[in-house]
Amino acid sequence: MQTNKKLVSLMAIVAMCTTVYAQKGEGKVLVAYFSATGTTEDVAEKIAAVTGGELHEIAPEQAYTDADLDWNNRQSRSSVEMNDPKSRPALKEKKANMADYDVVYIGFPIWWGVAPHIVNTFIESHDLKGKTLIPFATSGGSGISQAVAALRKAYPDLNWQDGKLLNRADERTIRAWIEK
Repeated sequence: MQTNKKLVSLMAIVAMCTTVYAQKGEGKVLVAYFSATGTTEDVAEKIAAVTGGELHEIAPEQAYTDADLDWNNRQSRSSVEMNDPKSRPALKEKKANMADYDVVYIGFPIWWGVAPHIVNTFIESHDLKGKTLIPFATSGGSGISQAVAALRKAYPDLNWQDGKLLNRADERTIRAWIEK
């Protein structure tokens, strides 16, 4: 019985240390994500579990329908938005108390090789200066490097870290990435 108590205590200490390490000692973590189909949301939930971070959905004021997401239709909402570099879809809500966070993971699906424009809306709607921004993405075929380069170019005054494509990533894979 004593061994089980020691093991439980040791596991609790390891979990606490892992969360602190994952946050890189920089304070509170926010995991902000846009997910049109639930794939990026699944990854965001795992990142929040590993880091002890708080989840925030970057939700559009008007939810996307399947027809809106039909990238083969040049008139679909997503196609029209992505073909207009100035497009900034409205947010359902802003994240309150952004000043409380030091590390912000920003997740999104890759659309046309870059982050969907609603991610730009999120960035432009919040004061992210002085925060560590860590992008992550999911994709059916594109890598993340072009998306990260575009974010760095659009927002050069922000502290961007390297991003990671996390298709079908399990918690162990995410933990290894965060703890690297």
